[in-house]
Amino acid sequence: MAHFLKETDFAPHQASEVFALAQSFKKGRGRHTPPSLKGQTWAMIFSKSSTRTRVSFDVGIHELGGHPIFLNKNDIQLGRGESVYDTANVLSRFVHGLIVRTFEHRELEELSELGSIPVINALTDFLHPCQTYTDAFSMTERWSDGTNHLESLKGKKMAYFGDTANNIANSWILGAAMFGMELVLAGPEGYEPGDDIKKVLAESGYAPTYSFTKDPEAAACDADVLYTDTWVSMGQEEESADRIEAMKPYSVTSDLMRLGKADALFMHDLPAYKGMEVQEDVLYGSQSIIFDQAENRLHTQKAIMAVLAQGVRA
Repeated sequence: MAHFLKETDFAPHQASEVFALAQSFKKGRGRHTPPSLKGQTWAMIFSKSSTRTRVSFDVGIHELGGHPIFLNKNDIQLGRGESVYDTANVLSRFVHGLIVRTFEHRELEELSELGSIPVINALTDFLHPCQTYTDAFSMTERWSDGTNHLESLKGKKMAYFGDTANNIANSWILGAAMFGMELVLAGPEGYEPGDDIKKVLAESGYAPTYSFTKDPEAAACDADVLYTDTWVSMGQEEESADRIEAMKPYSVTSDLMRLGKADALFMHDLPAYKGMEVQEDVLYGSQSIIFDQAENRLHTQKAIMAVLAQGVRA
């Protein structure tokens, strides 16, 4: 049974198929979308609040001809102590696929191991692969000729600022290695990538293509993309004062943007906090593609589901 828990769960040819499908779905939206999920019901278990992830998956399942069921973890027995084993087996008898947004990555892995339906990672504290694929697709819209999506990513430099040990940074460590990109992570001491993501990368078979620096200007120099994320993720609110103080030098400003290439893109997975990780004039400036990223969650996730649905039982 195929799952999408991390970037490297798809081989390069499958990632290429995802990007091609996303392009087709985006171009043909409102006219014709193949009903890849026709007759299927997909469940969404969310332990964390969400705007883009929930809406894009809900709409995407509908547009692929399927039916979504939203399950707040606190409203089902899993949130009251039922075992993951029981939940995975029961849901496998009811639905055709499972989309999970939760805190612990291990819980997601257990649901995929114990059930018999495809599972998609809609975010954990460790990884956010749907965002990484969406980001990559959003880049290829500007760099690709429309046929060789992965080739257009090779050799590009991404500079990532702030908390370089969070789920987006971890996901881009895997994504950059898979796509052949250079990733420079710029953040304060104590927030560099951890051993857990290094282990996953080593097990994936891809060579590391990232480096870490405490110098934001060095990271930004000649970058094709400048990327940042919130400094305080859900569940880290008690650390907010320390995090904000440590990461102030890594705010993406217009001066930092000027160190990148003239046509460099600014990217953020949202929600963004203006005046903290990014200046407002950068967030909404001419180089920003944040709303393209948000829109492309729909098209990319539809493509991911369509690829996984090829192996789903009737």
